[in-house]
Amino acid sequence: MYKRQVSAQLTLEECYRAARENYPLVRQFDLIERTKDFTVENAAKGYFPQLSFSGKASYQSDVTKMPFSIPGVEFGLDNDQYQLVLELNQTIWDGGVVRNRKEEARAESEVQKGQLEVNLYALNDRVNQLFFGMLLIDAQLAQNALLQAQLARNHGQVSACMQQGIANQADLDAVAVEQLNARQTESELRVNRKAYAEVLGLLTGRKGIDAERLVKPSVTVEPLEENRRPELSLYESQRQQLSVQEKGLTARYMPKLGVFAQGAYGDPGLNMLKGGFEPYYIAGVRLSWNISDLYTRKNDKRLLAASRDDIDVQEAVFRLNNRMETAQQWRTVEKIDTLMKNDDELIRLRTNIRKSAEAKVANGTLTVTEMLREVTAEDQAKQTKALHEIQRLQALYDIKYTMNH
Repeated sequence: MYKRQVSAQLTLEECYRAARENYPLVRQFDLIERTKDFTVENAAKGYFPQLSFSGKASYQSDVTKMPFSIPGVEFGLDNDQYQLVLELNQTIWDGGVVRNRKEEARAESEVQKGQLEVNLYALNDRVNQLFFGMLLIDAQLAQNALLQAQLARNHGQVSACMQQGIANQADLDAVAVEQLNARQTESELRVNRKAYAEVLGLLTGRKGIDAERLVKPSVTVEPLEENRRPELSLYESQRQQLSVQEKGLTARYMPKLGVFAQGAYGDPGLNMLKGGFEPYYIAGVRLSWNISDLYTRKNDKRLLAASRDDIDVQEAVFRLNNRMETAQQWRTVEKIDTLMKNDDELIRLRTNIRKSAEAKVANGTLTVTEMLREVTAEDQAKQTKALHEIQRLQALYDIKYTMNH
């Protein structure tokens, strides 16, 4: 005896997770984190001793000479001079430049992650459209099965009426036509469901979704819940990045303090009056202050302030559009709720009319064509109810997506 296999179940939350994990962009999270670590590590090396090597060979048209001479003693410089220098520099205080570079790397990483979260979050909307599209088709297939069962009973009823002489072959053919239409509708629905399943399978990386049973989700959304969209976190990360950049303006114009040591070999050495190659060294403390950064500091701060204002405007526009979209979605839910209030009563009335029509056909007081019209009307009422249920559920999930609840 053939036993129908129970298909696996698939939930909407599972689709969300699978779509996120399968989407190629998700790999950028690791790349962003690694890039941040490398940049912070490189910035920290700004406090490492800096070693440099240089060499120089030159020819001078004139050299320093003494205005007197000592009999028997020769001294002076050659016109050609040579120098090899190895220099070691150690920063003691840089005004916060290295610390700021590390903070900038972290802030940039947060902005990149925020933008990536925004891009990935958009997947949820695509999953919703496909998932609820399949749920609606499933509801239509279930109703189609009920219609075919009803038409099969009508076919048997009309066959019995033919034997009693109150129906003819044309009446039976009319029922057969409706049965054929119902089977064609079923075939079309199954093709559409398979198409939806293929796209959802590509998006989530799952195979065989068409054979899985979708679990109808449940959701509760409150009208005044807080907005938690990832765009808002992105705007905040961008503001933090501007704050770090503003601190960098201060660090740039601060004085720098360090120590240095030079070891050299050259001609002449430190004793300018003694010719020939000699080794020597120099060590000391170096203080530098590049005040030219002060020239542009005011305009640089104004540019950062303009960027901050631009972020504020973007967030204000996003929040306004978000509120308008949410309000429209709530109106959609309310409209569907109003329509659903009459669905059950319409189905009850249509079912009574259909049963009455069947009884009249059995008594020979109503044609089969008129009875089939009532059968179709009852089916349409049931399909409308199924459509409203899925539409309401999807509308609530649209609100959930818009507010990230």
